[in-house]
Amino acid sequence: MNVRWLGRLLRGIRAGERHSILKHPALTNVPNVISVKSEWFHNGEAMPPRSAGAGVGENVSPPLTWSGVPAGTEEIAIIIEDPDAPLPRPFVHMIAYHIAPNNLTLAEEALNREARDVLFGKSTAGAQGYMGPRPIPGHGPHRYRFFTYSLSAVHWELSLHRSSRRFSRASLGGLSGTDA
Repeated sequence: MNVRWLGRLLRGIRAGERHSILKHPALTNVPNVISVKSEWFHNGEAMPPRSAGAGVGENVSPPLTWSGVPAGTEEIAIIIEDPDAPLPRPFVHMIAYHIAPNNLTLAEEALNREARDVLFGKSTAGAQGYMGPRPIPGHGPHRYRFFTYSLSAVHWELSLHRSSRRFSRASLGGLSGTDA
């Protein structure tokens, strides 16, 4: 079934920044100290097909590196969000946490569902692990924002059922981060 017509119909509808995890009250004063990047793409560029979602790509999580992790960090958390999704809130593609603070790189596939040494919350679709970009055909370009957080105190029980809103509420007071 060709859904391109649906994408065109929804083209003007985008979640926007209003409900981004960055706008959550628990995160509004988080200092922007971590710099994150990938060798597969640069900030503002299209992600490669290899990292695109199942059905349009290989759904392989891109390699990531970061710097600027503050002293006292107990763990790193990463959230991938699509503010251009035609939904009331940005589409959360992945919540990953419990990443060792001395680990400043993640290889490709390190955030895929079967990953070790990382725990996952649920995406907007209810999935765990990396869920690559797959916008509705015809909807236009989408941005995928990688938010990297340093947790200085783990204020929440480790659970595989965390959403981005629960994550931001539970992490109050123990974060510093960035988006790329």
